[in-house]
Amino acid sequence: METKRIYIDSQAPEPEIIEEAAKLIREGQLVAFPTETVYGLGANALNAEACAEIFKVKGRPQDNPLIVHVSNLEMVKSLVVGWNEQAERCARAFWPGPLTLVLPKTAIIPDAVSAGLSSVGIRMPNHPVALSLIEKAGVPIAAPSANLSGKPSPTNGIHVWKDLRGRIPYILDGGACNVGVESTVLDLTGEIPCILRPGGITKERLEKILGEVAVDHPSENQLPKAPGMKYRHYAPKGELYLLIGEREKILARMTDEIHKAHARLKKVGILCTLESASSLHSQLPELLFVLGSEERPEEVAASLYEGLRLCDEQSIDIILAEGVAKNGLGFAIMNRLEKASGQKIWYV
Repeated sequence: METKRIYIDSQAPEPEIIEEAAKLIREGQLVAFPTETVYGLGANALNAEACAEIFKVKGRPQDNPLIVHVSNLEMVKSLVVGWNEQAERCARAFWPGPLTLVLPKTAIIPDAVSAGLSSVGIRMPNHPVALSLIEKAGVPIAAPSANLSGKPSPTNGIHVWKDLRGRIPYILDGGACNVGVESTVLDLTGEIPCILRPGGITKERLEKILGEVAVDHPSENQLPKAPGMKYRHYAPKGELYLLIGEREKILARMTDEIHKAHARLKKVGILCTLESASSLHSQLPELLFVLGSEERPEEVAASLYEGLRLCDEQSIDIILAEGVAKNGLGFAIMNRLEKASGQKIWYV
């Protein structure tokens, strides 16, 4: 299959480009497009065959539900049952934005989208290209991340090109995404709102709007109610180890691990904060990627997948990642690192 990669203005998308992509969506084709979080691989959410193609292209497990993207509240209310006061508050506070709401679905949503569940995740993305595409297509768009299943998510058009070239017909390349981690998924089907996946909207911000908010801790046997809950995700090819503890102890352990890896002729990549970089540079890892300052977790989130993908591009064997404080946006960052490592965590 030939893949067209079309550059588009991320702030003022060209109408003729949007129309071409929207036509493909209406025809049951797949289109990759930017959002503020990561790039999505989109299909008409009301077309079961088109949505099934998403799973095929990505190699995605069939029991991993898709998130449906909308451009207005009228569209939402045709897709869900029981739009309530909690949903209304969240929409007013955080939409458009990186928050997915899980609500009981109507029959219009195919089982292929919801993975057979009676609920569906809905989000209104905060990106001019995404909103224009949905609006012009005239249908909600189901879209997981536009990458091969399990790999680090794409935060730039070139990432999608490298993963899906020859597999899909069309990529809208709007440059870099500014949030860099996927949306927070909030389940509103129970009595207490529950975070199924941490993301761009923090628990603290949700609690200001809703009061008590729980956090789900799924078991391996549990059917996933949202993407990113069950399977290993965001994973580079090399072995990734996540280090948690005091900075001096992390630096000492990283130094020791670099020397041990070099003795085995292994290439080492370091993902660290700005505050740790100068101490690690002298240890001569093959890759030293600075995620950002620990004082600015939004920088760390925005660059995380870029760092993981760079490790793949440079054929890094051992990746040592510095953990961050698990509050605010750090909760989502650590969730992604824990998943990427396959729970290979060193507490120092």
